Amino acid sequence: MFNKLLKRMADTETVIENNERVYAAAAQKVPEHIAIIMDGNGRWAKKRSLPRVAGHHEGMKTVRKITKLANELGVSYLTLYAFSTENWKRPKMEVDFLMRLPEEFLSVFLPELIEENVRVEMMGYHHNLPAHTIEAVRKAKEATKDNTGLVLNFALNYGSRAEIVDAVKNIAAQVAAGTLDISEITEEHITTGLMSCDMPEPDLLIRTSGEVRLSNFMLWQLAYTEFWFTETLWPDFGEESLLEAIENYQKRNRRFGGLKGEEAN
Repeated sequence: MFNKLLKRMADTETVIENNERVYAAAAQKVPEHIAIIMDGNGRWAKKRSLPRVAGHHEGMKTVRKITKLANELGVSYLTLYAFSTENWKRPKMEVDFLMRLPEEFLSVFLPELIEENVRVEMMGYHHNLPAHTIEAVRKAKEATKDNTGLVLNFALNYGSRAEIVDAVKNIAAQVAAGTLDISEITEEHITTGLMSCDMPEPDLLIRTSGEVRLSNFMLWQLAYTEFWFTETLWPDFGEESLLEAIENYQKRNRRFGGLKGEEAN
């Protein structure tokens, strides 16, 4: 009984501390756009002698928690790397389960997302995606299209290299048609040809599970993004982890190639 009481007291202290950290973080400059490579679901399950799909299911709960906190903090865009163009190489049973997750997540939490004023978006290739997955995303986008809060952007069947190639092809087509001169091509032409063209570039990239690579994720958009890597597996990535990443970001001096905050000698 005494141990349970101590645990409840400790949990209460943690909640109070987190609330204070949320208030302090929100009072400073919060990243407008956070992108996350959600990694470690399989390893989380393996550590518990569970099938990999159990880790993916647990990771879905983390998406809910992180979305709610990001929205509370005033983050405008949250892009989650849900499924890459390379992930089709995984076992069919796992892929089939992953294709059901958006449907389950959105059907369960859509009312909450609407209440939280969150708008659902998706970037990625529709080909290969099952009809039920596309329909679940379509319904969520339609139901939240008028929301003005956080944009929850799922990168689903997404690959950055293919995205850049498509943007270049579009530019080449304009040149061939005579509507664009080669000398007029700028970085902006590529940026506007990307799937993320309606969003600002990410201010902060988070990758969980200890991996320190980009895995073909938003390669063009991350040129001046701050990176934050953690050993924490995605299912274990809670509110405290996101606060830690944002607090670390807020201490950095973002110079964008200049000398912001420094004297030029």
